[in-house]
Amino acid sequence: MIKFITKSILIVTTLFFTSSYSNSFQSVTKSKTTIISSPIKTGADNYEKYLPLLKDKKVGIVTNPTGILSDKTHLVDFLLEKKIAIQTIFAPEHGFRGTADAGEHIVDGKDPKTGLSIISLYGDNKKPKAAQLAGIDVMIFDLQDVGARFYTYISSLHYVMEACAENGVTLIVLDRPNPNGGIVDGPLLEKEFTSFVGMHPIPLLHGMTIGEYAQMINGEKWLKDGVQCKLTVIPCLDYNRKMEYSLPVKPSPNLPNDQSINLYASLCLFEGTNVSMGRGTEKQFQIYGSPFLTKTNFSFTPKPNFGAKDPLYNGKECFGEDLTAYPKLKQLELKWLLKAYQNTSDKTKFFNGFFTKLAGTKKLQQQIESGTSEEIIRKSWKKDLEAFKKMRVKYLLYK
Repeated sequence: MIKFITKSILIVTTLFFTSSYSNSFQSVTKSKTTIISSPIKTGADNYEKYLPLLKDKKVGIVTNPTGILSDKTHLVDFLLEKKIAIQTIFAPEHGFRGTADAGEHIVDGKDPKTGLSIISLYGDNKKPKAAQLAGIDVMIFDLQDVGARFYTYISSLHYVMEACAENGVTLIVLDRPNPNGGIVDGPLLEKEFTSFVGMHPIPLLHGMTIGEYAQMINGEKWLKDGVQCKLTVIPCLDYNRKMEYSLPVKPSPNLPNDQSINLYASLCLFEGTNVSMGRGTEKQFQIYGSPFLTKTNFSFTPKPNFGAKDPLYNGKECFGEDLTAYPKLKQLELKWLLKAYQNTSDKTKFFNGFFTKLAGTKKLQQQIESGTSEEIIRKSWKKDLEAFKKMRVKYLLYK
């Protein structure tokens, strides 16, 4: 277990980000810029712990626009200022600058600011190849997760850990708070539904930081052939999972604010249906609707925008609900999914083949189609959730 440093600091975070990713986490939603005072020190800011480990080492780094310090300096720039020998940047889904749509193919290239080579870890090259790791002594992993099983940054973590284990590269994970705190909820993934949007037998909401999750992957020997990598987690300081944590920058193009991040796990299940969850609007993952739902007073019409070049129902009016002011969720919420299924004009066309990958099981779709109540559905998760929580305890770094 990593020992915590008790020193407290005050990080005053203004919601402003100057990269091409976005101007500001808050400005994307056209709300007033606010100032957040937080005592939390992320792993990236806990540099006294990791800089000594990088001295005289050749370093690779997996990161994106979320890899920043409290003063908004990007980790790559910070390390170069400290004369750390960065060899290569590895970029997850959405790319190093975070401008690609979900699922969009990303090509390798060079970062125009630093001249460093960028290798995409999305598409056909999800796992770093031995040749791409040649000459690298230490890999740094710094991405902001949101606590949902199908958010692909933890899938990238799996493959990076596996590649490091197989090639003798040390991995350092710079931890960041989970904005969904300690919420553990939803069905567990069944092995037959393993995919890049669900790689491990965990619930939809796992309630862990990415550093804790890395320890679980290693400890449970979930990597290929049970290999384990040489792992160091640099912890957050002055953090516990009951604390509210507002992200200084959006973690991906279609999660523009805290509300979308909180609703993400519940609304993302709509990706496996014929319902839009707001891609192509300014309220991504805060609204849902389709042309096939009952007409209501609320409607929206998706159009191409940043993060959705060709959104579902482009130019077509969709009816549904606006959840932008909905109170913060403390669980995986099913009621909108159940309601939409009941109200759709043709139930045989509601689900698509992606739903079972997102849910991680066939059971949820079967339960919805058979009219099973939400209460009974939740009870069906209870045994697996209790077992997961018990297993999870040994990997937790924070209360």
